[in-house]
Amino acid sequence: MTSGKSSRDTEADSVQPLTARKPGHPVTLRDVAELAGVSSATVSLIVNKKKDARIGVETRRRVREAINQLGYRPNAMAKNLVSGTSRFIGLVADGVATTPFAGQIIHGAQDEAWKHGFVLLVANTEGDDAVEEDAISMMLEHKVRGILYSTWFHRAAEIPAALNETDFVLVNCFAPGTDAPAVVPNEVQGGRSATEILTRKGHRRIAFINATTPAPARDGRLQGYQQALASAGIPFDPHLVFDAYPDQEGGYAAADKLLDLNVTAVFCYNDRMAMGLYDALVRRGISVPDDLAVVGFDNQEVIAAHLRPPLSSVGLPHYELGAAGVRLLLGIEKPEGYPMVKIECPAVERDSVASTVPA
Repeated sequence: MTSGKSSRDTEADSVQPLTARKPGHPVTLRDVAELAGVSSATVSLIVNKKKDARIGVETRRRVREAINQLGYRPNAMAKNLVSGTSRFIGLVADGVATTPFAGQIIHGAQDEAWKHGFVLLVANTEGDDAVEEDAISMMLEHKVRGILYSTWFHRAAEIPAALNETDFVLVNCFAPGTDAPAVVPNEVQGGRSATEILTRKGHRRIAFINATTPAPARDGRLQGYQQALASAGIPFDPHLVFDAYPDQEGGYAAADKLLDLNVTAVFCYNDRMAMGLYDALVRRGISVPDDLAVVGFDNQEVIAAHLRPPLSSVGLPHYELGAAGVRLLLGIEKPEGYPMVKIECPAVERDSVASTVPA
């Protein structure tokens, strides 16, 4: 009479004693096989979930029990080589990890990757081409599912040749003249929203202090400013637009020219410029918002929320840029405007704008 067991179930029926291992020695597939009393080949078939393998229920139970007892972890690299991919997503950045607010790109990408069962591998290159090349090569060796390529400010970028060996998405940057998928801030909408904070409060003579540095933000925010004026029925006056260096000193130096324009409100290219303007206005005895309403851009919490009065601003959507980049990479969504996906910049109203309309 036969026992009814498969040929593989003739291996030992109980967990066998395991020879001592040195502390820190990684648990191997052979260790599991020894403890379960089966062959290494049997363990491999179970670990790799080979559904067509003829292995009995009892043998599977013993192997799983041994895996749990030993804390065995399958060799991810070996599995990656077999499957041709992994549960990793790469993110290569030129400075995102070390900037005060753009690090939110990593946060958003990391949260979204984890939500879909992936781990984010991050390389911060500081703009070093050799480091960038090594980082991308390492990620390709790890068979990443794809790579997000990000810059710390919104700009045009050249696509590294090695990125073409895998799926990739550009984040906070774009490659002109290509169909490379990219996720960027909607600078035009952001400039429009910033100006609308002022037009809704009844301001009609509104200046815009733009940046001296050529960038998509410089052009887009000016276009948005013009759109908001047009929507409010306010003629565009080019004399109310001028450039300043986009930092605190630039805003401070712009005060005299601004005050000569006899405006009631101003939209500053960024929060640092607005902070410098605040300092200059205080020295001249000019009150914000009673004498002059001020709106910034970037919504840097360390600046905007702590100025007196707190600064109305428009935020750069760094967290959502990272999250949207992962969704695009995984093919979860293909939003309107693909391959150039523009993420809305949210307006944040605080106390730096007063109404010109009597209550």
